[in-house]
Amino acid sequence: MARFALGLEYDGTAFMGWQRQAHAGRTVQACLESAIAKVADHPVQAGCAGRTDAGVHATGQVVHFDSPSRRDPRGWLLGINSNLPQDVAVRWIKQVPDDFHARYQAIARQYRYTILNRVTRSAVLRTLATWVHQPIDEARMRAAAGYLLGEHDFSAFRAVECQARTPVRRLHCLEIRRSGDAVYLDVVADGFLHHMVRNIAGVLIDIGTGKQPPLWARNVLQGRDRTRGGITAPAQGLCFVAVLYPDSYAIPRPHGALFSGLTATRGRTAG
Repeated sequence: MARFALGLEYDGTAFMGWQRQAHAGRTVQACLESAIAKVADHPVQAGCAGRTDAGVHATGQVVHFDSPSRRDPRGWLLGINSNLPQDVAVRWIKQVPDDFHARYQAIARQYRYTILNRVTRSAVLRTLATWVHQPIDEARMRAAAGYLLGEHDFSAFRAVECQARTPVRRLHCLEIRRSGDAVYLDVVADGFLHHMVRNIAGVLIDIGTGKQPPLWARNVLQGRDRTRGGITAPAQGLCFVAVLYPDSYAIPRPHGALFSGLTATRGRTAG
């Protein structure tokens, strides 16, 4: 039995999220496991670095699975992709040590939230970005972001149904930049609570559009009360873009990953 890791991207629009569930409709996990099984010629179970919700996309998801089947990397790659639907694709695949686990060996994860900031909505980007028609002042958002960096209790930014054992997370980076009509929020943390990035985005959008002052982000954080944290930003603006692992596993890092300065040692076992 050998363990394999692969890099996965998917358009989450038509999925009920990553996790396979009874009677939950179409999921990324079920589609991927079915495709791998056809190449491996046996049922497989795939574990991922971060379980994304319905409508959330990924360009840098990392997955592991076990198989005794002998295939070269190109055979695995082409075979799995030929059995996947058009909205899911494997980018790379490699054999890894038996102790590799896509979730538990992750040191940090990076998500990107994309906002389309213009007067009119987009027909093309409607599933890839959240449309905000009011002017956004990204300098206000950056000022607010500073209050969230570091290790905190993020109870005010977790969904009610979140099952994480602790609400404490370390936010390494919260970078905000504009390119034309697009405003990007890149968030790097050791792990994320359920809806944490979307709730951060909701707070920062209210601050960027002038509905709240930058100091509100600190007040929400310190209040530890989700009911006072504003809206949860829509799913379609969110994308899982990168995972950092110890160097010994040689897992490819996507271009643009914001992991500089992070130590390549084992991190939290958080999603």
